Amino acid sequence: MTGKGQLLQDPFLNLLRKERVSVSIYLVNGIKLQGHIDSFDQYVILLKNTVTQVVYKHAISTIVPAKSVNLPSE
Repeated sequence: MTGKGQLLQDPFLNLLRKERVSVSIYLVNGIKLQGHIDSFDQYVILLKNTVTQVVYKHAISTIVPAKSVNLPSE
């Protein structure tokens, strides 16, 4: 994904990573993963809990932060 999608996605994921906000990641098959975002790129998110998991973005349905976060407006 390029363009406008990245303009929302990257700052959101980066804020969650920097503030070490706990997240629940729901996959398209219904599985729920929980942890902190350790890193991410165009295709994957590294989710850290007791272990670090590589989660492919195409498999993600929803990312739910454990607390409210506010993206700075442009």
